[in-house]
Amino acid sequence: MREVEINTDSIQLDQFLKWANVVSSGGTAKILIQSGQVMVDGQVETRRSVKLSPGTVVELTSGEKFLIRSKS
Repeated sequence: MREVEINTDSIQLDQFLKWANVVSSGGTAKILIQSGQVMVDGQVETRRSVKLSPGTVVELTSGEKFLIRSKS
């Protein structure tokens, strides 16, 4: 599991995927999310604007896992 630090209290799912260098654009993030390839805390998430906070686990169907951490 890779830990990814964010500089804010929360981050949108599509922005997180760009921040973590999973995708290179918002359009690619939208396709990945809407096709059901992203899980948030074990549940498939198809809303790209869902807010994530530190402690959240994001997992891709490819097997990659990310833990969101606070910068502080």
